Amino acid sequence: MYIFISILILAVSVLIGLIVLVQNPKGGGLATNLTGSGSQFMGVRQTADFLEKASWGLAIALLILSLTATMVIPRNYEVVGAEKSEIMDKVDGMNNAAPIDFQAPPPQEEVQPE
Repeated sequence: MYIFISILILAVSVLIGLIVLVQNPKGGGLATNLTGSGSQFMGVRQTADFLEKASWGLAIALLILSLTATMVIPRNYEVVGAEKSEIMDKVDGMNNAAPIDFQAPPPQEEVQPE
């Protein structure tokens, strides 16, 4: 599941990069090249609106996919057939050791001022 979401994140990132590169911040770009002579039905305004809506939609999809990936990231997996190292054996031995008995220090005698 995590790998699938990671692939989707990669695909959405590439698409949003392409859409942003197609847009021109001054209103030109691909939108001006696709227009015919005086046609506003499928002209500049509709193409720019589509590109803007697509970039917003992909940005929201990227946010949702990123949050989903953090929720389904694999955790606490063990390698099958791997032997424990000496350090892990020592740590396990420390956890099983008897607890240390902390005692309060003996009371000290009070010195009386003369």
